Amino acid sequence: MDYEQMLAKAQKELPESVSSGERFQVEKVSGHLEGNKTIISNLKKISDRCGRPPEHLLKYLQRELASPAKFDGERTIFGTKIASEFINKKVKQYISEFVLCPSCGKPDTKLLLTEDVQYLKCDVCGNKVPVKRIR
Repeated sequence: MDYEQMLAKAQKELPESVSSGERFQVEKVSGHLEGNKTIISNLKKISDRCGRPPEHLLKYLQRELASPAKFDGERTIFGTKIASEFINKKVKQYISEFVLCPSCGKPDTKLLLTEDVQYLKCDVCGNKVPVKRIR
């Protein structure tokens, strides 16, 4: 078998899509309900993947979901029952607002705080846009 035949055979055996093409993918929240509390087991992992402090993401979710929450080791405990689809929707909004660059769409950004204004600074295109502060 010559090189061209081996190459054709190898290409034919490859799957159609090796990856989705996305280098930035955040997993969905995983958790369960305990009584009238919602326990999320991977929120810290999600915030690490986004490159943001877990406390920042938690503050955002507390405000958006109107529920008290706290970290308990690796778990996150919300004080009310919340559907995981709703939490995932809010995590996507957080990523859109505080992680992805509005100009180029890349996740290579940093949050900068100057005086009373918080900025999202992109390391790829250099764009710097103000974003609301989470208090």
